[in-house]
Amino acid sequence: MNGLKFSAFADEYADSTEEQLKALRRFGIDNIEIRHLNGKNVSVLTKDEIKEAKKALDLYGIKVSSIGSPLGKIKLGDGMTAHLETARHIFEAANVFETGFVRVFSFYAPDGNDIRKMKGDVLDSLEKLVLLARKYGVTLCHENEAKIYGDVPERVVEILDHFGGEVRCVFDMGNYVLEGIDPYPKAYELLKKHVAYFHIKDALFEGAIVPPGKGNAKIKEILTAHRSYAKDDFFVSLEPHLQTFSGLNALVGRSFKNPYQYADPKAAFEDAVIKFKELI
Repeated sequence: MNGLKFSAFADEYADSTEEQLKALRRFGIDNIEIRHLNGKNVSVLTKDEIKEAKKALDLYGIKVSSIGSPLGKIKLGDGMTAHLETARHIFEAANVFETGFVRVFSFYAPDGNDIRKMKGDVLDSLEKLVLLARKYGVTLCHENEAKIYGDVPERVVEILDHFGGEVRCVFDMGNYVLEGIDPYPKAYELLKKHVAYFHIKDALFEGAIVPPGKGNAKIKEILTAHRSYAKDDFFVSLEPHLQTFSGLNALVGRSFKNPYQYADPKAAFEDAVIKFKELI
């Protein structure tokens, strides 16, 4: 069986880069998926801030598993030229951080349109990102999320097959649950050959995001299956969203009361780490 390489979105623990890195060391996590550092999204960090962050990462012995970028999280046709410049900046950052993975999405529909009917436009826009990523030697990893083109496994497969392996998959089992989709076995079986890494998030079909192992995401079953399937070790990136994620009721279109409540983001993140370690 192949092993899990533990990573996390440490910005869910704290804004401060130093606090994030100290927490990762304390929890025994050797990798980070970078999204925000010192409260700034990776897409807007200056070149000097990126260099300083790399020095801090090296000091704490933390490696970067992936860049958790916002690429593809815009409406189709909504400033693609500027978006490509943002992509260039992010790919340059990925090179500095010495990671080969950049998380992306597959776009929202313009107002009044149905993203499910815009496959051609989605693929054309993604191709622009793929061609640019190729120049920097990074691999785009598509995450399934609500209301983008690739929100369900079948359309994710369409995207990945179209690019013939050049785009890979971030399998977020919790996001599938929030879409009312059972992530295992069907979704996993459809996508397993494309998986670059996993986002560890759990949820209930009723709509609540809960600690790993406490929902319907079948995290243990999926990781057990992938350890047997994968040829190499692979990253599992903790993205618990237990307290930091606002607006979820509106996103999933259902009202609920989350049975898990925390005093602050640090307590929520720590509980997610503990529950995940117990699970595996």
